[in-house]
Amino acid sequence: MTIEHAAMYVNDPESEREFFKKYFGAVSNDGYHNTKTGFRSYFLSFSGGSRLELMKAPDMDDAEKSEKRTGFAHIAFSVGGREAVDSLTARLREDGYRVVSGPRTTGDGYYESCVLDGEGNRIEITV
Repeated sequence: MTIEHAAMYVNDPESEREFFKKYFGAVSNDGYHNTKTGFRSYFLSFSGGSRLELMKAPDMDDAEKSEKRTGFAHIAFSVGGREAVDSLTARLREDGYRVVSGPRTTGDGYYESCVLDGEGNRIEITV
């Protein structure tokens, strides 16, 4: 059994789509728009077969994204090595994204960093 895809609601699906394309090599479909409900979505595909759906609806609740809350905590991307973690983290920092931790080796042995995307969603970058 595999996870077919993960999904998240976002305020600006076009901007989020560009973020994942630029920094994580996502390939996007052309999008879907339900004109009756106002729902919009993009499916992003990543190397290795994982997919992420970015969704927007007119009646979304945009609650504060506190670090320690119930529900999904982050999306982790394996970039292939420590140098790649360091390089991508530096690139995101230079481009104005907030690095909230790392790069570092965690207590459970992961080499990682965590950054916030343009809407404050936590993205983990790991080996």
